[in-house]
Amino acid sequence: MALHLLKLCVGVDTLEELQSHVSAQLAERMARGEEPRRYHTTRMTPRRKDELLNGGSLYWVIKGNIQCRSKLIALEPVTGKDGIRRCRLVMEPEIHPTSWQPRRPFQGWRYLKQDDAPADIDITLGGENAIPAKLRHELAELGLL
Repeated sequence: MALHLLKLCVGVDTLEELQSHVSAQLAERMARGEEPRRYHTTRMTPRRKDELLNGGSLYWVIKGNIQCRSKLIALEPVTGKDGIRRCRLVMEPEIHPTSWQPRRPFQGWRYLKQDDAPADIDITLGGENAIPAKLRHELAELGLL
């Protein structure tokens, strides 16, 4: 059974904004001649690496709700310019919207068991069937999403 990570998505207000940020990062890396890999660097390294890489995802909390996930493909040790060791969470570039699940603020990341993870939902970001971010937020506050 897969194990997941849960992380706050600081500085992002909507799922669409996260997607735009990811697209810009990948384009910037390609322009610099780097491999267009998507990753997030965190201070602590998860100890349950094998469970995370056995189908696990990084679930993002945006504005107090888990709203999406990205499949984890690698955990790599890196050392910053300041000499501090960190962990690079390498993910697939696709962002999968999930049903919203409220979460309180926390620091760092948390493990998320498969049974506690919200299900994926079928919306197309920017497509004609997409529910606008503001409406999704209002529906979630009413417990309808």
